[in-house]
Amino acid sequence: MDDVSRKRADLESCPPGSNGRDVALFNLAVALRNRFKEGKKFGDLDEAITLLRDVLQLRPSGHHDRSSSLYELALCLSNRYNSQRAVADLEEAVTLGRAALELRPPGHPDRAVSLYSLACDLRKRFQKHARRYDLKEAIQLHRAALDLRPSGHPDRSSSLHGLAFCFSNRYDSQKAVADLEQAVTLGRAALELRLPGHPDRAASLYNLACDLRKRFQKHARMYDLKEAIELHRAALELRPPGHPQRSSSLHGLARCLSDKYDSQGLVSDLAEAVTLGRAALELRLPGHPHRAVSLYNLASDLWRRFEKHARMGDLEEAIELHRAALELRLPGHHDRSVSLHELARSFR
Repeated sequence: MDDVSRKRADLESCPPGSNGRDVALFNLAVALRNRFKEGKKFGDLDEAITLLRDVLQLRPSGHHDRSSSLYELALCLSNRYNSQRAVADLEEAVTLGRAALELRPPGHPDRAVSLYSLACDLRKRFQKHARRYDLKEAIQLHRAALDLRPSGHPDRSSSLHGLAFCFSNRYDSQKAVADLEQAVTLGRAALELRLPGHPDRAASLYNLACDLRKRFQKHARMYDLKEAIELHRAALELRPPGHPQRSSSLHGLARCLSDKYDSQGLVSDLAEAVTLGRAALELRLPGHPHRAVSLYNLASDLWRRFEKHARMGDLEEAIELHRAALELRLPGHHDRSVSLHELARSFR
């Protein structure tokens, strides 16, 4: 009998109106969310959300476990947003996360986790709507969580990583070099705490590599790009075929090698960039949110190879891929002009 079955049996022994029903409902919801994380069965997450709404009815204002119910429901809704991208789920997650945090004042043992989770959801909302105040608040909350997670705390690396992510996003938006430097420093600190074998080491390797590539693009220091390539290769090794983030590592490494080709002109770098770009595209099937960027970047690398070797097959494929990317970048898309420009260049 798995954990969900056990918790379901516990719930059956606590009919409506009985003492402990709220606990049984809550425990089953947690078990369902944990099973969702393992198997991505949306039915598990939907049921967990329904159960937690029932729990909240049984834990009104003033109930000593209300904050736990608010927090867990916010977490489930945030997980569902990650999978299905329904903005209403993210908005409710933020609202519930704030309510949970209000019930966890300074000194509460779970204040840090509420600060951290709300910060993560606000960063997601920034990514969706680009409202700077969301990112500003996310940074403030991550800093507050980090203060509660000193050296030696088991969750310190998560706060360092989350804060680095926010500074990287703010650099992308506002281009303040100090933010990028902060992101690199915090990313290194997180990686140092995520030794080989740590479940989140690949994410730290990948994100630090991305920030180092941004720094290379800003300052053109080859050692940044060299380290970014090393880190991307290390992350890729931890994301074997079948890993949900493998396409991101393939794509990130391809971009670094393409940059290196632009800087040093080594044909082997361009060839590997094309190979990796194809592999990333194969994993980003129609409907994937990052398919357009993979189509565009592979097309751009094939154009570079055409310029080098004058093989018409490369040019024809580049045009085909740019057309496909353009179809996914409808009028109003922030990258449509770039696709139009590159497609036009291909016909010159």
